[in-house]
Amino acid sequence: MKPAALAVLITSFLFPIAACSPPPAEPGDASGDSAAPAPEPRPRQARQQDGTTMGLYAPEQHDLYDGRFIISAGKIHQVGTLDDPSPWDHMGNDATNVRAVEGTIELDVNEIENTGTFRAELILPEGEYVVELETFKEFSPCQDGGIAAYLFEHGDSGCGDANWPKSLLYVAGWGLGRATMNGEVLYQDYQIHFMVTQGMRDRETLVAHYPLEGKTSPAGAVNPAAMQLDFYIRSPETNDANHPKREVFDHFFAMEVTWH
Repeated sequence: MKPAALAVLITSFLFPIAACSPPPAEPGDASGDSAAPAPEPRPRQARQQDGTTMGLYAPEQHDLYDGRFIISAGKIHQVGTLDDPSPWDHMGNDATNVRAVEGTIELDVNEIENTGTFRAELILPEGEYVVELETFKEFSPCQDGGIAAYLFEHGDSGCGDANWPKSLLYVAGWGLGRATMNGEVLYQDYQIHFMVTQGMRDRETLVAHYPLEGKTSPAGAVNPAAMQLDFYIRSPETNDANHPKREVFDHFFAMEVTWH
């Protein structure tokens, strides 16, 4: 084929393509690929958080995962007292109403089977106070049958309330149980929640910097170099004057966590 004829053929083939292509975009023109709209942020879920730069395999993705967590905790503190007059604050973020108490916290649970035990034996001014979780039960889907492992909860995580900052929970449990004082039943069929979390309180002052002023990251207001265990037992009856809004909310946390 002669060069001139070849040029005509190429031109006739390319022209329709060029004619239906959009014109080059000007800088900042939303019609251009360089200024394509950013993808929508992913919804926050118990195992998915927007803005993260690292990912973790879920426990069930590990061939050797047996679901069993055996943990004890010490350096226990109580927020408020059992007999605080309403209105009271039993979150205690500023640590002004926090006191050390003697005792032990032991848990031995199977996250896969949603079975096991949680028991706290504490020595309070009122006597020997024992809290025991008797029935594991989920109250929302992210609680995964009553025991869950390696999930985000609280804050803006999309799982749990905002009374605590968002944290990675290594293991957590929910359900119903009871508390006794000197062997006598004090509370029965009250809700109980325990969680082993990243450090929510300062190691020395016990202050929880939550909400965190000047927050620069979508991460929670926690120190991932520390770990703690929190638990509460709360009444089904509410009281809007209190924080949290329950008639009874006995809250304890431990600053020393041991895995077995």
